Amino acid sequence: MRIRASHQSIVAIYVGYALVLAAFIAPTLWVFSLSLRPLDEMVIFPPALFPAHLDVAAYINVLANSPLMLYIWNTLEFAAATVIGALGVALPSAYACSRLQFGSSMRRQGVTLLILGVQLISPLVIMLPLYRYCSALGLINSQLAVALVYIAVQSPFATWMLKGFLDTVPTALDDTARIDGCSRLQTLFHVLIPVMLPGLSATAILLLINTWGQFLIPYVLLDKAELLPIGVGILDFQSTTDAVSTNQLAAAAVLTALPALVIVVVLQRYIIEALTMGAVKG
Repeated sequence: MRIRASHQSIVAIYVGYALVLAAFIAPTLWVFSLSLRPLDEMVIFPPALFPAHLDVAAYINVLANSPLMLYIWNTLEFAAATVIGALGVALPSAYACSRLQFGSSMRRQGVTLLILGVQLISPLVIMLPLYRYCSALGLINSQLAVALVYIAVQSPFATWMLKGFLDTVPTALDDTARIDGCSRLQTLFHVLIPVMLPGLSATAILLLINTWGQFLIPYVLLDKAELLPIGVGILDFQSTTDAVSTNQLAAAAVLTALPALVIVVVLQRYIIEALTMGAVKG
């Protein structure tokens, strides 16, 4: 009886996994299917999951007659600036939270919880004052301003990730480096960072993925089409381009998600390795 109950539990778990997987995969497959349909199959009823005739004209039209590649390039620039800037802020912050004494362990835990609390604040809360500040400083339609906001929003997450990974690195390495005459900064850059490379890699990849899908911040701070990242660019493409069909929008959505998907598939081994080594511990 126990064995049968155990088998039933395992089957129920896998059925639940399958349902969750289907909930995520089905919309993706449907969008991909729409992107490969000719126009005469867009309105057939009942709709078929797979098109009767494959047609890549939507991809050709989007790549040739839309600024999609410019949007992707802008997104890559934002992502690179965010990864470099957020890691530059998070590294010393994570080192301080992991290694320095704040008077008591409770006080240090309070600081790290405060950093996590800042991360939990919705961007919707800061959008109105952020717009007013940027407008007063003349930074509306400034990619630099958007990149700085990205860095500020992502730095708490990067700090929390790196702090958890640093907590798993023995403090004996710090002590040995200090005995050899290294300062704290030299210890961080010459001793700890080489050990932290898996955690740094995973954090950088997650920062890139988080930045790739950003919508609200550039939507509020940018209104020139040539400055937009891909998340806002597709909306602008839909609303300003004449005769945009559903299959072209689907093709644009597939091309938008493709770089992030490739990054996850190619680098997932490094993400899993870093997370299992303690990058989110603590």
